[in-house]
Amino acid sequence: MKEKIIAILKSVLGADVPVELSVPDEPAFGHFSTNVAMRLAKARGKKPIELADELAREIKQRAPAELFEKVEAVAPGFINFWMSERTTQEEFTRIAKDKDFGKNESLVGKTVMIEFTDPNPFKLFHIGHLMSNTIGESFARLYEASGAKVIRANYQGDVGLHVAKAIWGMEHHGEKMSDESAGVLEKMGFLGKAYAFGSSAYESDPEAKEAIIAINEKVYSRSDAGVNELYDTGRAWSLAYFETLYQRLGTKFDEYFFESEMAKEGRDLVLAHGDIFIKSEGAVVFPGEKYGLHTRVFINSKGLPTYEAKELGLNKKKFELYPLDRSIIVTGNEIIDYFKVLLKAMELVLPEVAARTHHTPHGMLRLAGGKMSSRTGDVVTAESLLDQIKKDLRGRISEKSDLDEKEREAVTEVVAIGAIKYSILKQNPGQDIIFDFEKSLSFEGDAGPYVQYTYARLRSILRKAETLDRSSEGADMAKLDSKIELALMRKIFEFPDAVLHAREHYAPSSLVVYIYKLASLVNKFYETTPILKDEDAKRLSARLALISCAAEILKSGLGLLGIGVLEKI
Repeated sequence: MKEKIIAILKSVLGADVPVELSVPDEPAFGHFSTNVAMRLAKARGKKPIELADELAREIKQRAPAELFEKVEAVAPGFINFWMSERTTQEEFTRIAKDKDFGKNESLVGKTVMIEFTDPNPFKLFHIGHLMSNTIGESFARLYEASGAKVIRANYQGDVGLHVAKAIWGMEHHGEKMSDESAGVLEKMGFLGKAYAFGSSAYESDPEAKEAIIAINEKVYSRSDAGVNELYDTGRAWSLAYFETLYQRLGTKFDEYFFESEMAKEGRDLVLAHGDIFIKSEGAVVFPGEKYGLHTRVFINSKGLPTYEAKELGLNKKKFELYPLDRSIIVTGNEIIDYFKVLLKAMELVLPEVAARTHHTPHGMLRLAGGKMSSRTGDVVTAESLLDQIKKDLRGRISEKSDLDEKEREAVTEVVAIGAIKYSILKQNPGQDIIFDFEKSLSFEGDAGPYVQYTYARLRSILRKAETLDRSSEGADMAKLDSKIELALMRKIFEFPDAVLHAREHYAPSSLVVYIYKLASLVNKFYETTPILKDEDAKRLSARLALISCAAEILKSGLGLLGIGVLEKI
């Protein structure tokens, strides 16, 4: 529908005139609206409202009969459009048959890599990683919905002081982990304690600090058999542990990059650009002040590449492996300044890579206890949060269903993951989130369980309809003429634009808003309309088509957010 209106506007204004069409928040301002008259008025020597009035009259003359109920120019220069009932019904008839409704082909032939999650081996997968994983996976699905080939990438810091601290802790912590039959969570619990123990010793014990620094060098050089064994064991445990979480969260990565593999690439890249990087106190640095940023070390005084240099090597490697049109990196807000320096250095060293690289920072996920810290060992892990959510959900779900224990466990898992993902994605990526258990687990408000439950109720209605012993000659969409039915159909029409907007603006939150509004509207529809009691067979079939279409869009929309749906809750 939007494309039809834009085509009419361009036929009036000229094919080369850019036209934007929006959906007003208030129905009183039309089903669609444009400010094109305000943008063109000065160049055409007219007042905005005069030009808007002229355009409105010409649009009505050129538009097909009965396309619009009315077209109106309003101050200071908007043109508002109201679709007719017939147009709405005909458009819905077309959409109801479109299995790919919501997708677009704007990025067909393009290749996009999205790097996200990035947990470090030897450290626990904390709730901050849930932020990156949820946002990155949603980006990936939105890009796929535009036809792009998406490569999901994960860059993991498997070398560095945190590794040395964990290995020292494995050696000196009183608790030992010698039983290879132990579960992955038990092994990671041991590694988490070892890391916290080593981190504390590094800060408070000079001898331990010196030993940890020595271990760090041995990790890089692979020169100590004992250190190698502990390193290989801890790394393998960590990667196996991460995979259990990726599977649980619905993410499957295509590429795993490791910091240990990027050292030579990054060091060579820095040393090859002596005109950009300079020597300072035995180290090689990027003089960020020269560009209004801050200086960072890329090769330390011992000749070792820092994380910054390795990140340069990583981004070079990405474009060597794939013909990328876009590379997107999702990280926390706390390294925004770091990325500004990195992207500036990349712009000078790898200009084509930098031009196609986009950094999206995200805020912190906070609980009532404040920010988590793996340094102290007081870390809130992803699985502990999900298990707590499941515990809180069990009672709520048991009140609403007749599921057996196995079914209830499966449903609770899907709803718990949906609740946390929805809470993360309803905010703009850069904002901090305080997870509120009561609001986030609600079946009656702006929350994941509410939308999932809405879908399940729609599917229940459709199942019940299959049991009706009533002949039908097919749906007559012209019978969908009530105010709520017309509003629901028009809300359905907005889905493709909501998907495209979310992708173009790196804002899954706008899709969340749309999904919630659609769920609220369809709830209102079936609560006020006696669908299954309708004696008019053709109207009943039309209403079921409306229910089915709304259900499919809720499923598709939640799917683009990485949130599952359930046939029964």
